[in-house]
Amino acid sequence: MTVQIPPNCDLTLGLTCVDKATPGRSVWRVVLDERFTNPAGVVQGGFLSAIADSAMGASVVTAAGERKVHVANTSMKISFLRPARPGMTLTCTAQVTKPGRVVSFVNARIEDDHGQLIATASSNYVISDRTE
Repeated sequence: MTVQIPPNCDLTLGLTCVDKATPGRSVWRVVLDERFTNPAGVVQGGFLSAIADSAMGASVVTAAGERKVHVANTSMKISFLRPARPGMTLTCTAQVTKPGRVVSFVNARIEDDHGQLIATASSNYVISDRTE
């Protein structure tokens, strides 16, 4: 199986990786639109979770260095602190807090274009070697 970069899910959601130069860290951006809102006009929590998942997964991959790996989220906790609305630009910064060969622990922060904290997330990712 060939790894597609960027993955279809990130293309569909409009996510852009803006920095992954530092091993164990990645920064992502998205401009929110009404496709991802609930009936109250607020961006759905699942969409914010997807942003955090993409950023955290990418940070685990960068922490692996030259090792070619697949990563999978095994659990995630997210806290929503402020509403996100269409028109906002969100930035998600993810950082591996404890790298591992089999499991890594990661945190993420999602902020709006004014630096206001929208959500925080933490997760564990299982890591396996890619064979292709």
